[in-house]
Amino acid sequence: MYHVIAPPPPGAPFPGLYVPPAEFAEQMQALKDAGWHAITLDQLAAFWRTGASLGAGKPIVLTFDNGYRSQYTQALPVLQRLGWVADENIQLSGLPPSQGGLGQSEIRGLLAAGWELDTQGLSHADLITLGPEQLNNEVAATRRTLQQRYHVPVNWFCYPSGHYDATVVSVVKAAGYAGSTTVVPGWAHPGDDPYRLHRLRVLGGTSGRSLLAQVSGTREDPPAPDSYKGG
Repeated sequence: MYHVIAPPPPGAPFPGLYVPPAEFAEQMQALKDAGWHAITLDQLAAFWRTGASLGAGKPIVLTFDNGYRSQYTQALPVLQRLGWVADENIQLSGLPPSQGGLGQSEIRGLLAAGWELDTQGLSHADLITLGPEQLNNEVAATRRTLQQRYHVPVNWFCYPSGHYDATVVSVVKAAGYAGSTTVVPGWAHPGDDPYRLHRLRVLGGTSGRSLLAQVSGTREDPPAPDSYKGG
């Protein structure tokens, strides 16, 4: 799970969410050297359902949250050099380009490069605090808008800040998503609830070697809880 691919500016409220480009490139090369290769969630789901080929080596899904422009300008070139793809969890009312957000042309550029478009909903709201109409707008209406705008399936939801409960999960299922990703650390296994899939948050200051240790160290973590509201 990545956010901004840039050094943190002075006074950034969450400096750990900034991964400098050189650090990101080192991490990706470390993954490749260790036998990993990047795929999308749709490809992973097809493998789980039907045994569709994922190619040689160990598959990993790289997710990018919120729609920061640096994901296009910095992460995309690194992944293209490796022949890799990723998932963009776009926030529909995300940052405008003037404030460092992705524009529609850049989102289309990611899609043209083979990235998958998924979503965190309309506004990165805390979904477990919303009423039925607001929750529907965040989850179902956002999916329809993205499908119509970009002509892609948008099969996966990403819980904003990782917050979810049984009501949120039921709305995500009813909207037709194939599953959802959390911020609970660990591996996603075929037998897991697809609406509570683990991810690993990658923070600034993580070396390639440290990332490999983080990946291997969370393989047997317990399943995600039935609900989550944390940091």
